[in-house]
Amino acid sequence: MSISSSLNAGVAGLSANATRLATISDNIANSGTYGYKRATADFESFVIQQAPGSGTYSAGGVRATTARLVEEQGALVSTSNALDLAVAGRGMLPVTASVTLGSVMGDQPLMMTTTGAFRADADGILRTESGLVLLGWPANADGTIPVLPRDTMAGLQPVVINANQTAGDPTTQMNLGVNLPTTETEAGAGGAPLPLSVEYFGNLGTSETLDITFTPDVSGSGMSNTWTMEIRDSAQGGAMIGQYTLVFDDTRGNGGTLASVTTLAGGAYDGATGTLDLTVAGGPMTVTIGKLGDPNGLTQLSDSFAPTSITKDGSPVGNLTAVEVDENGYITATYDTGFTRRIYQIPVVGVPNPNGLIALNNQTYQISPKSGSFFLWNAGDGPTGAIVGYAREGSTTDVAAELTALIQTQRAYSSNAKVIQTVDDMLQETTNIKR
Repeated sequence: MSISSSLNAGVAGLSANATRLATISDNIANSGTYGYKRATADFESFVIQQAPGSGTYSAGGVRATTARLVEEQGALVSTSNALDLAVAGRGMLPVTASVTLGSVMGDQPLMMTTTGAFRADADGILRTESGLVLLGWPANADGTIPVLPRDTMAGLQPVVINANQTAGDPTTQMNLGVNLPTTETEAGAGGAPLPLSVEYFGNLGTSETLDITFTPDVSGSGMSNTWTMEIRDSAQGGAMIGQYTLVFDDTRGNGGTLASVTTLAGGAYDGATGTLDLTVAGGPMTVTIGKLGDPNGLTQLSDSFAPTSITKDGSPVGNLTAVEVDENGYITATYDTGFTRRIYQIPVVGVPNPNGLIALNNQTYQISPKSGSFFLWNAGDGPTGAIVGYAREGSTTDVAAELTALIQTQRAYSSNAKVIQTVDDMLQETTNIKR
């Protein structure tokens, strides 16, 4: 009966608009929630087929379907905390619940969020106040990230930042710029060796020295322009690790630069790079003395002996002072000695259909059949955006638009209630026919 279908349609309209009102209420309530993705309610009509020309029509009504627009991106809001993180673009940060930390990482549920205010807890684990633990790939000792599977979370680990940690950076490279006095190679000169001590840092942060002596050759006539360089390592009890014969050019074009380097003992000299491959107590060290004809390495000019430019990498043991995350997701620790070290990489989780993710509490999401399988990207690669520190993603709720939708929903709800009231009056009239 058409009048009965009108009643059913009105009831369906009330239910659908009540659902829409619920999504609007949720959106407005979370207009200030970081990382909130607004919910929507779409209406779909039911059609009850009628026989053509029957002269009757039955109302099918309406039903509401809800969705979470995870793909929408909120504006980034700057903060003062380096570990307030957000993704500028597509993709999410991998997290897990703190209550699952005791289980094997492969058995923990992968959760995702677009933003989070992470802080180190008593154990140094980066987590939010709501208990979301940040996951990442730990770096090797040299700062490189190992090759790990991208379609599983087996390689991910909770990011741990120990505020009391110390670290040292061993010296592996050194540039030696020294000027040797030309007059010392003149026949009949004293021939006394000229000493030079250069500090370097061992694998355990200890201060060691390379003790270098330059002995002029005064056996010939005139100026020989020839020196014997010996390098000793204090960490090996003063053992000699390199001995070389240095001959300097005295021509007008390249006067004072190296003409030849002959290895007598120890690491070899590479003429293409101008380096000595030495082996100190902690391992290999590359010492640059300059290529042949290069005025920036060892030189022999005038009558002064002086270091002109001595540089090296490495640093003594230092205390952690700051931790920051760059746009590629690399977490870098900075120490008070000026040494920086990469300690983790945070990947960005990408799925084919973000709107198909299962929404959970605290603006987190999980994989579902509708979303498709996840893949762990390097931040900024593929379809994903960069990771931004000192920032949070704001809510995607537009309060003005929601209030407008609220007025429309209220009107529609009242109209459907009016339909039910009218059907009730008509049924009452039908009942009164019998009287």
